[in-house]
Formats: sequence, C-alpha cells, structure tokens
Amino acid sequence: MILPSPNETLITTLSPRITRFRDASRQRGAADTASPRRRNQTRAFFELHGSAPYWERYAKSLAYALENEPVHVLPDELLVGMLYQIPNRWLEPEHEHAQRWERYDAWKQMGERQRDLIDPFVGGGGAPGHIGWRWDHLLEKGVEGHIADLTARLTDATAESARQLLQGAIILWQSVLSWNDRHVAALRAQSESSSGADCERLERLIEICSRVPRQPPRSFHEAVQFFHFQHLAVMFENPFGGNGPGRADTFLWPYLAKDLAQGVTTLETARELIDELWIRCHERLQNGDGWVEAVVPGGTHADGTCAVNPLSYIMVESIIDLEQTHPVVYPRVCSQCPPDFMELMVRYLLEGSNRAQIYNDDVCIPAIVNGGVARDDAAMYMAGGCMEISPQGMNCDLNFARTHNVAKVLELVLNGGVDLLTGESRIPHDRDLTDYDDFEELYKAFETELARQYDAMVRALDIASECYAELRPCYLLSSLMSDCLDRGLEQQAGGSRYHDYGFAPLGITSAADSLNGLQRAVFDQSFVTPGEMLEALRTDFADSPVLQARLRQLPMFGVEDPSADAMTRRVLRSVCTLATARRTRFAGRLKPMVFNFVWTPGASAELGARGDGSHAGEMIGHGVTPLGRAMKEGITSAINSSTSLPFECVTGGATTMWDMDDQWIDHERMRVILTTFLARGGMIFQGNTTSVEQLEEALRHPEQHANLIVRVGGFSARFATLGVDLQREIIERRRHSV
Repeated sequence: MILPSPNETLITTLSPRITRFRDASRQRGAADTASPRRRNQTRAFFELHGSAPYWERYAKSLAYALENEPVHVLPDELLVGMLYQIPNRWLEPEHEHAQRWERYDAWKQMGERQRDLIDPFVGGGGAPGHIGWRWDHLLEKGVEGHIADLTARLTDATAESARQLLQGAIILWQSVLSWNDRHVAALRAQSESSSGADCERLERLIEICSRVPRQPPRSFHEAVQFFHFQHLAVMFENPFGGNGPGRADTFLWPYLAKDLAQGVTTLETARELIDELWIRCHERLQNGDGWVEAVVPGGTHADGTCAVNPLSYIMVESIIDLEQTHPVVYPRVCSQCPPDFMELMVRYLLEGSNRAQIYNDDVCIPAIVNGGVARDDAAMYMAGGCMEISPQGMNCDLNFARTHNVAKVLELVLNGGVDLLTGESRIPHDRDLTDYDDFEELYKAFETELARQYDAMVRALDIASECYAELRPCYLLSSLMSDCLDRGLEQQAGGSRYHDYGFAPLGITSAADSLNGLQRAVFDQSFVTPGEMLEALRTDFADSPVLQARLRQLPMFGVEDPSADAMTRRVLRSVCTLATARRTRFAGRLKPMVFNFVWTPGASAELGARGDGSHAGEMIGHGVTPLGRAMKEGITSAINSSTSLPFECVTGGATTMWDMDDQWIDHERMRVILTTFLARGGMIFQGNTTSVEQLEEALRHPEQHANLIVRVGGFSARFATLGVDLQREIIERRRHSV
C-alpha cells in the first residue's frame, strides 16, 4: 500500500463545520452542566440492590447510573456521546452523598487506616488514576465479542474472586450497550423530523452506532466512534484525572490506512473526526484544566522501529489549531523520527500555546526496562496525565499516588528532626549538623531517612490498594488490563501485570544544591563551622548576610560545574535507587516520577533556609531543571547539566521546564535547543514562550485574557484560573535568551 507522504498530512485550517462545532461546544461546556450519576448510583446501591452481595450492588448500581445518564444528541455532530465529567451540579447535595457513602468510601476508609499505622510526616496518599487500558483489544472483537469471552471464562472459573470480576464486567459492558442503544433511539427520533443533508448525516450515524461498539469497526469513522464511546464508559467507571487514551494514533491508524488505500476516505475527513474528538474531550472536561487526559502520538514499536504515521501528524496539527487545554497531546520521539515530524515538534513548542511536552523514547524506554518492565511492554508506554509513565493497560491505578518533599527531608536531617519554620519535631531523628564528623556521615543519614520514609510510603499505599480492591472494584477497566482476566483478579487485587506505585519526589535539585553548599562550606573549605551554619539556617540568614552571600556565589547545578552536577546525580540516584528497592504488596516497585504539577509554590513554602544560601520559601526547580538563579550561564550550560543526570534510574520519568524569552526564541533556535536536548539524553521537554509582559497584564486584567494558556508543570492551564501564588511562580521563572 502506498501511504500519503508526511507532508500531505499537514492540514492546518479548521473546516467551517468544525469551527461551528467548536464554538457551540465551548458555549455548552461553559453553561450549567449537571449529572444525575451520584443520585442514580445511590438509589440503585441502597434501594434497588441493597440486599445483594457488595460486588453485585456496586456493579449493578454503577450500571444503572450509566444506563440512565443523559443522552446528548448535538447539532452538526459526526460522533455521538457526551458526559460532563466535571459538571457544575451533581443533582445530589454533597453532604448527603458523603454521609450515605461514608462506610463504602475507599478514600475515607484508607485515610482512617493510614492514620492509625503511618508516620504522620510521611502521611498517606493514594490518589487513583494516571493510567490507560488496552481499548485496541476491545476494538478487535467488539463489546459483544468481549462479553462472549467473559462469559466463556465465567463458565470455567472456580475462584470466587474471578467469578465476581467476570460477572461484574459482564453487567457493566451490557450497560454500555444499553446506553449506546439509547443514543441510537435518540438519533432515530431526531431523524424522523429531519430532511436533506441533515437526515443523511443522522442516518449514517444510526448505521455507525448500531454497529459500534457492539461489533468491531469496519472503517476509521467507526473506529473513532468506538474509541470515543468506550472511553466515555470506562471514564464513567473511573472518573479520575490522568486516565487517558494513550497511543491513539498507533491503535487507530490501521483503520485509517485501510480506508485510504480503498479510497473511501481522505486525510481531510480524518482530520475533521480528530478535531471533533478533541473538541468533545475539552467540552467534557472544560471546568478543570488540571484533569489531564493524555494522547501520546509517535514513538517506537516493540521491535524498535519508528511508530510515527500520518495520523500522528494529524493529531498534533489538530491540537495546535484548536487552542484548548484538553486533551493533552504529548508526542513521543526517537532518533529514527522523520525530520518533518521533528520540525512539527518545533512548531508545536512555538505555536502550540504552551501545551507541548516531548518525550524521548531513546531515554524513556531503557529507564522503564530498568524498572522491571519487559522491553515489549516498555515500548507501549504512555503518559498517565501530566507525565506519569507506565506501559499502557498494564499498571494498577496507583501509577501515580502522591508527592514527597525530598528537600524537606534533608532539612529535618540537618536540624535534628525539627522543622526550621515551626520548631516542631517532625521525624524521629535526634542528630543535627553539628553531630556529623564528615560529609559522608551526613549523606548516609539523609539516605537512611529517605529509606525509612519510602518504607512507610509503600505501607501507606498498600493500604490504599487494599481499600480500592475491597470497596471500589473496577470491572470495565480490569477487563481491559493485562493480566486481570487471566489471573481472575481485579486490577488492585493483584490482577495487573505491574503493581507499581508512583510518587513525585519534589525539590531534588534544591536538596542537591543545599548539600553541595554544605559540603564545600562546612566540610571541604571550612569557611563556616557546623554550628554557625546551623544557626544561620535556623534564623534564615537574618544575622549572617555575608555567609549567605558567599553561599549564593558557590557554583550550583546548572552551570556545568563538575561538583555541583555530580552532587545532583548522586541525590537523584539515591532517591531512585532507594525507592525502587521497595516492593509493593504484589511485588511491584515504588516508582519515582520527577515533576512538579501545581506543587511548586506549596512545596517551596514548606522549606526553611537552605545550604545554598536560599531563603526560607525560595522556589524549588521544576523536575530536574536547575533553579532559576542557578542558570546564569545560559540555556546551553543548563541543558548540559540537566542531561548529565542518570535518567536510566528514573523509572517513572523526569521532566524539565525551559521557558523562553519571546523576543529571542524563533524556529531555528528552538530546533537547535530541542535537538540538542534530545541528542544529549534529555528525557522530557516542556516550557513557555509567552512574554512576561503579557502575563503581568493578564494578572492585572484577567477578564481580558480568559483564554491565555500557560505551561504549569506537566499540564497547561488558562492563566486566569490559577491561584495567584502559581501565577507569580510562572511569571518569575527564568526566561532563556542566550
């Protein structure tokens, strides 16, 4: 088959229909949206099925809620189905809902159990989500075929856990078909009063929706509709941020390739369907920019060949032109990528309204393999929301579960377990800086405390996993996860191929800079005693301005200083090695994911003064990006320092943030920066190109800049929707111009 050349896929304008559909969609999303989900599920759980076993009550109540979710038939649509994932109203008072479900609320129950067993400083955690599922397997057999497979497995199943999983999945997939049938009925009702082209459109949709998702798709249009509808259903069951489509271009391309070869569709038609798909995603999530559903076009196949196809281009082009915050489109690139795909990445960074995030397969895949993932599985990795790497459809949904302030841990080790800001004893550690004979003894104490906290973190997340398996069985999701059906176990009960827990270690570069300063000032050059340094930290340098100035003049991570870079490599490796050495309740690993999301101001505010001369509360760096004040030698040195890090040990990914001076950056410079970053072994690239002046203006007059999108950290948001502390953090980042 002769495929279109990549250049033919660059369709850079929205069609008139898509423009109309987008504008109407924005109005619908901003209107008073409501969902009866909670009310219906509560009625079914407590009234209709109150006497059934828990697993059955849960499955049937969720099925009842889905079957009775409103059907929205929209003007001009070529796809069918809409949920409002973040509605303005739930049609059931929040306090009443929480009160009735308290006994069955997995989040509440795990919090109570964690409080009884886990060190308060370490805390609990256990946010679900941030994964994908193998919906491509569902496309291959259709929902009816999937139900037939589940039924056959049920006939052979003897373990009660397997029987519950299979029966729950059958109940819920049947409800998906029932909900789809309601859409077909609504289309038929509307077609009876239509005429001309609109009647033809409705008749075509009736034909498509009568087939999919019930049976396998025969065309690209049917495949996109199938994907869309199953995604709504699985997200209805699992309404958690970070869950997303993953490798949509890889899974959908065979259907488009066949249609193109047979001459039954065009790239323009395919682009319209992708445009509408993205618009629908944004409408569903319009009230929450931080709810991130990621599509990861491009990348590599399991055999190592480049996976970029014409649909990869279309998906990136579409999101550039639509200028919206959902879905996030995070391309995967590799050394074999076509040059024009790399040029599209540069354009995305410059013209994509600060939404681009680029993954380097040549670095990411080896790191995933080092985390105990098979090579073929690693090649199937996706972003679980902001950046959280996992092989699609294979990890339990604690893939990212919590944060951890590494810089704060160091502070407590330096100060005898006492918080520099509050004077409160936070951890069981009775030695301070004056008690260490040499730097290696101090560093060993730091590692020991990290290990203690990671042990507690795994215990806390094991509790979360137990509560989710007990109280929140995911039947649709588990039926599309490897290896739940073969094991006969729900994804949190040991069914998932990988039972890894992810966490975000914050302030790694800040901890490294602090240790670098302490090693030089106290132990190597000895221009300050341990006692004097500790007192300066306790007083936030109020009485030590000369010492602070000298500390701030020391080379930091980000200027290619060998010692500073080596210290950052050491801290990163310590965090990652200590974390991944822990084992979860089903032999998974604790997986570091180095990114900041919205936590930069909060994590920074928790910190007292630091050994690099930083005042209490000074901002930490994003991911493994050097601190803003450290990057005084320019972006080349900063990238060289950053890419010297041992990314092979960061099994969940590590981000960097590169904000550019808008007057300096252009296509050629961005191309050189990106290709240098990738060639030197950088892992994940993101940043802003909006001028500081425009951001300041938006801060003063938010109503005039309601649609200004900025890169926050792993996701992008409308600037006006962010808190002032986060807005100021974005404004005050270093803008690179050399």
